[in-house]
Amino acid sequence: MKKGIIGKKLGMTQVFDQNGNVIPVTVIEAGPCLVTFKKTAENDGYDAVQLGYGEIKANKVTKPLKGHFDKNDVAPKRVLKEFRLDDTSALNIGDLVKADVFAEGESVDVVGRSKGKGYAGVIKRHGFHRLKMSHGTGPVARHGGSLGACSTPSRVYKNKKMAGHMGAVRVTVQNLAVVKVDAEKNILAVKGAIPGPKGGYVFVSDSVKTK
Repeated sequence: MKKGIIGKKLGMTQVFDQNGNVIPVTVIEAGPCLVTFKKTAENDGYDAVQLGYGEIKANKVTKPLKGHFDKNDVAPKRVLKEFRLDDTSALNIGDLVKADVFAEGESVDVVGRSKGKGYAGVIKRHGFHRLKMSHGTGPVARHGGSLGACSTPSRVYKNKKMAGHMGAVRVTVQNLAVVKVDAEKNILAVKGAIPGPKGGYVFVSDSVKTK
């Protein structure tokens, strides 16, 4: 990983390229992020920087985090994230990382937390087909059906697709193109959709894969 930043999803819109084609984009408020901690290979076994994003009152911070911020003489931040960068020599505690670390045309990976859907059935959660709703089927049209054999193995196999909690999990979307960068307003516009609701926090980094 060469660079990374913490941001907040603002919503989706569309822009036009030079040929007049419509490009759907997600707008991210990327930074400014404060370097709150730095790890080195000598002390920690690997190189990394911890970035902080979002303002928060000092009295809203837990005592362990308050001690962490006070030790490094930095302002409290709402969201913390560690990025293992290939080269951390240019970053020191107290530095700011802004949206202009990325450039238009680059590919990025975006990590976020998907929208929570609550308790969902197998049709919504796994895309099952329902049964017919007449001719003696009974009130089981949206049920999951058989869970396995009777005497062998006399149990339900692991990873059986069943009803349960849906969403609110970590999701990574890879290889999204950076369409626009506004360094003054700390805005990134990336092509396509990213996980999470409006106002959700996301982590943006350069792509680990290339198309």
